[in-house]
Amino acid sequence: MENLNLFIRSIFIDNMIFAYFLGMCSFLAVSKNVKTAFGLGVAVTFVLTIALPVCWCINEYILKPGSLTWLGEQYADADLSFLGLIMFIAVIAALVQILEMAIEKFSPSLYASLGIFLPLIAVNCAILGAVLFMQQREFSNAWTATVYGVGSGIGWLLAIAALAAIRERLNEKAIPAPLRGTGITFIITGLMGIAFMSFLGIKL
Repeated sequence: MENLNLFIRSIFIDNMIFAYFLGMCSFLAVSKNVKTAFGLGVAVTFVLTIALPVCWCINEYILKPGSLTWLGEQYADADLSFLGLIMFIAVIAALVQILEMAIEKFSPSLYASLGIFLPLIAVNCAILGAVLFMQQREFSNAWTATVYGVGSGIGWLLAIAALAAIRERLNEKAIPAPLRGTGITFIITGLMGIAFMSFLGIKL
């Protein structure tokens, strides 16, 4: 039940876009087309799903003070927490590189439409933010970290796909010239953020 609550919270209440404003650059830039937005959302979800448990294991068994006791008692005082950011970014970058090669091989059209934003997943602050939140909240096991990663990814996917669907419909509407493009996108994002605030009333 605890993991289910965490999963629901990470999608709706602690949404990376609407609660923490993380990953906004690619969220705004790639949300012009539903197919492209959905593809990027799936890619981000995949990276989060793998990165969270891997980073949890690295933090738990390598970085935390005293975590190296499995190597011997002489390492009981070792503290490698200062390497946290470097290690986490390295894991994320490696996963993104693997994902980029897979998409290029199996879906060249999606690879072309995502363009520069696919390799930029490596520096997507939503992914690094989820990893740092995981470290801060001190999840008890890798499974809980995985649940949080999946939920955060789905929340980001839901947000970008919804915005893309709205923007596609707006192409058929007569938008005032000063608001076309970025202007109306910011307004819609703000309204969606307000809408997601209604989920704060969910009692978990």
